[in-house]
Amino acid sequence: MSSSLPRRVVAEFLGTTLLLLAIVGSGIMAERLCDANIGLALLANALATAGALFALMSAFAPLSGAHFNPAVSLYAALRRELPPTSALSYAAAQITGAMAGVLLAHALFDLPLVQSSQHVREGFHLALSEGVATFALLLVIALCSARAPQSVALAVALWILGAYWFTSSTSFANPAVTVARACTDTFCGIRPADMPAFLVAQLAATLLATRVLPWLMGPRSTTVAS
Repeated sequence: MSSSLPRRVVAEFLGTTLLLLAIVGSGIMAERLCDANIGLALLANALATAGALFALMSAFAPLSGAHFNPAVSLYAALRRELPPTSALSYAAAQITGAMAGVLLAHALFDLPLVQSSQHVREGFHLALSEGVATFALLLVIALCSARAPQSVALAVALWILGAYWFTSSTSFANPAVTVARACTDTFCGIRPADMPAFLVAQLAATLLATRVLPWLMGPRSTTVAS
């Protein structure tokens, strides 16, 4: 990456802000327009999220790599593709950006800015779902980056679009998204008490990916971004 660290950090902040605006904002709009049809609302939310994710990754990838996800940054750091200090800076920008995106979504829909979600998402099956979604997301990113870098944005967007529907948790697959969605009592929310299980599953999946995916991809040269 040729951009300086401050530019990359700002890019991660802005990209994650806009991603959460898309996730939460489309959830609010879908819930309002779909007349209690949860399936239709989920479809609208998934399509809007995937579309925004593709656009944002395409726009920000040349600046920062378009991680928008602490799990992706941690994976890159553990693979020595990103220095630990840069990964920490990315994660901080992603989490604060995610929170800013939720606040912005609330403001755009004239809702109370500060909220605590009451949406119950508990159970081992949901944690397992998050582990699978996160591991597979990293797999898609790693394999596409190694063999067809130009396809990463589309592949990630399509994975998230599909995983909204075939995972019981609707595929958060992102610690920053998980933390931020605990702060919205709208369609996309998650009760704060249920958040730790999601985060543990996402972390475990990331650590597993750092062991499995390098073996799957075979030998490669190791480079560390500056």
